Amino acid sequence: MQKENAQSIAVTFFGEEPTLATQAATLATKLGLALVARADDSHPFLLVQTVSRLELQRTGPESPGPVFVDFTDAGLQYRLKHGGGVRQTLARAVGIKAGRRPDILDATAGFGKDSFILASLGCRVVMCERSPILATLLDDGLKRGLLDDAVQPIIQERLQLIPGNSIDIMRSLPAVDRPQVVYLDPMFPHRRKKALVKKEMQLLQQLLGEDLDSADLLSAALDTARERVVVKRPRTALPLVGRKPDTTMQSPHHRFDIYF
Repeated sequence: MQKENAQSIAVTFFGEEPTLATQAATLATKLGLALVARADDSHPFLLVQTVSRLELQRTGPESPGPVFVDFTDAGLQYRLKHGGGVRQTLARAVGIKAGRRPDILDATAGFGKDSFILASLGCRVVMCERSPILATLLDDGLKRGLLDDAVQPIIQERLQLIPGNSIDIMRSLPAVDRPQVVYLDPMFPHRRKKALVKKEMQLLQQLLGEDLDSADLLSAALDTARERVVVKRPRTALPLVGRKPDTTMQSPHHRFDIYF
């Protein structure tokens, strides 16, 4: 994901506990963001520290509501149980099969849902996220996930977050640390019908915009992966930067372009 404009976002807190103010101030200093009052709408986006979690909110009357990372979310847990397991398209695209669980670098982690699914299926997954805001939300979600008995082993044993630009990270990896698979889900241009875009994607598109260095991202991924690069695309989208994949796999809502 793109790195956001720091002037468009500020940190605040919601709740009466005195520690929330301290946590918010520490976070603002760490990210180099302004610390504002809850009612301050001079910034389009707010990173809000609440008693239970860290949230990203859009200010203004048409805000889609807060977004956050939650690996215990009921929808995600339903997908784990009923999403097809190793037979689902995502799993087959990265090369999961009987007795085989490849190591994966998710170079555009976003909210970490696909990474978590792959880790739950037995893969070791490294998530890279260059947006400091998204990386902070991911870190908060991972820490809260460690408190859940069902989720804790997945995170502790098979899921790792490395904040930073994945292009630089991939290019600096020694050969011995190169993953078998690099997974990409770059930001797609805005759709005209906003109702078709999930709340999380609406907010991210507004905050981060489109990925403008997709060519460098794909090039670095192809140089890094030992076996394959998998690019998640909308079903009708052109291949990333126009490069024809070696093969594709279709799911109901997405297409996975695979480069061997």
